[in-house]
Amino acid sequence: MHQDAAASRASMNDIRDKAVPGLLASQIIASMRTHDVSEQGRSEKDHGQGQIMLRHLHGIITERNLNPLFQPIIAMGEATITGYEGLIRGPSDSPLHSPLSLFKVAMEHGLTVEVEHLCRHVILEAFAKQEPGTKVFLNVSPECLLQANMRNGETLRYIQELGLDPCNVIIELTENAPAYDYELLRQATQHYRDMGFEIAMDDLGEGFSSLRLWSELRPDYVKIDQHFIQGIDHDPVKRQFVRSIQQIAKNSGTKVIAEGIETQAEFCVIMDIGIAYGQGYHIGRPKPHLATELPPEIMQLFTSKSSDIQPQAGKGLQKAVSVAKLLQHVIPVSPEATNDEVFQLFEQNQQQHSMPVVDGNRPVGMISRYTMIDRFARPFRRELYGRRSCDTFMDAQPLVVDKAMSLHDLTDMIINMEPHHLSNGFIITDQGMYAGMGSGHALLREITQMQLEAARYANPLTLLPGNVPINNQIEQLLESGATFHACYCDLDNFKPFNDVYGFRKGDEVIQLTGMLLRAASTAEHDFLGHIGGDDFILLLQGEDWEARCQSVLQQFAEQIPYLYSEQDQASGGIETEDRKGNKVFYPMLSLSIGVVCAESGRFASHLEVAAAASIAKSQAKKITGNSLFLERRELYGEL
Repeated sequence: MHQDAAASRASMNDIRDKAVPGLLASQIIASMRTHDVSEQGRSEKDHGQGQIMLRHLHGIITERNLNPLFQPIIAMGEATITGYEGLIRGPSDSPLHSPLSLFKVAMEHGLTVEVEHLCRHVILEAFAKQEPGTKVFLNVSPECLLQANMRNGETLRYIQELGLDPCNVIIELTENAPAYDYELLRQATQHYRDMGFEIAMDDLGEGFSSLRLWSELRPDYVKIDQHFIQGIDHDPVKRQFVRSIQQIAKNSGTKVIAEGIETQAEFCVIMDIGIAYGQGYHIGRPKPHLATELPPEIMQLFTSKSSDIQPQAGKGLQKAVSVAKLLQHVIPVSPEATNDEVFQLFEQNQQQHSMPVVDGNRPVGMISRYTMIDRFARPFRRELYGRRSCDTFMDAQPLVVDKAMSLHDLTDMIINMEPHHLSNGFIITDQGMYAGMGSGHALLREITQMQLEAARYANPLTLLPGNVPINNQIEQLLESGATFHACYCDLDNFKPFNDVYGFRKGDEVIQLTGMLLRAASTAEHDFLGHIGGDDFILLLQGEDWEARCQSVLQQFAEQIPYLYSEQDQASGGIETEDRKGNKVFYPMLSLSIGVVCAESGRFASHLEVAAAASIAKSQAKKITGNSLFLERRELYGEL
């Protein structure tokens, strides 16, 4: 949970609506009496302060004086808000405004359950009034969930009275104890699942036994603790931890939520890893009303996202290869052919796994070898169906693709379809007319070969395409006649930074630069390559190329200072010795981008584009600070 959310702990104890005021008054009085006795050994000052805090708490509970807030949780792959975490604040003029202070005092006086109970009331009521149609995450400690009075159905009745469905409410378990009765806790969570609620587990990776709790409860959601998210863009250990959690979640059918996302770089890494959901200040701060739209800067990231550095390295190669490379000439059968005739064809060709059915020149279906053998293996089926037309066992909705489709697009299509399309294969057409067949095995073999080819030329630090794929991409763009902007990106003052802080910090700078550039490019139309060292090439086809470059420079300027020590941040740079032993001051790292517009017919080869981009880059580096320079001698200033 985000640091803002971690303190709220609005639990899911059964709701006792009508009995709250009288019950709490008696408990508070008893608590005050107990408190008076226990405070005898303390100083009068501490005793008085405790009494004041207890009276504040008493007033908050009896007056229901709590303010609900909602922080959005988004689906990282869809650019949509999928739910909200319910948070709580005390009165703005109260010393218990902070949820940390509120629950600390409640715990000291044995009123945690009552405060959580009230928090839950306030959050659910506010959520129901806004008619969201989405989900709300409510925090509950396992200790509260295990209370004997939790299973009498009052929670379900109250939620239904508010007009909510249990599927709108997710019980988010927060870990705060070293051990549990796991069997009892498993029974309790199953009880709520049976009523329609989903279960989430908070702060994975933090605390006493979160991994075992995950294994025991098999929650629908797990939230990765913010410690592993903040700074993930320059911490390879954190990235590996999150990737491992993502793999475990994928195998167990659990959805992962990354919370505590506070910077664009962290957001981009989470997108690259493939985490399903995200939460944090960079996405949206807690507010009294439910956010319905994402900030423009977040939407821009969604439009420019790519799935991962490694896949992007191969996308340019995949797009250059079409389905035609997988084409196998297979003689089709007509819809009038009998099942016996098709069966004989399968018997004659043991390597044929599927048979296309074509009416004239138009494909109308496909027959799977395994389907036919399975049907004929049943008693009397061949005698009953052998002489009937083959459309009896035909799949009337096979996968049909044009031979001009790219292998990248075909792969995306098959991933989002039923698994049998990969095993059965697909029909390939030429402008709607039957051309042949393609197999899933051939597709996988080709994709694997292209990935190996991409990895062969990829930069080992960023896994981005190297010089050979960059040159090939430029040649393809030139041959297509497309207009694009070649952006040559180079770091300033990188060598002295690398010398002073070491190569590991230098690698972090290069990886951060690649990440920011990748966020500015779209997977469908642009290309990012790593020439080597601290040099990158970005090929942009959109008209908004300048705005995207300026966005990269701004993000770079904001994030680079955090890689320096506090002393160097205050100085604005580093002081080190040159080769002659003289003290030299170097300003902080900056990024120079030289741009050349490759209009149709302007350049004859990638060599000419590279030469022009190098000149533009040299001009950009003459400008102090982060700079963008267009080869036509138009200066775009500095940040």
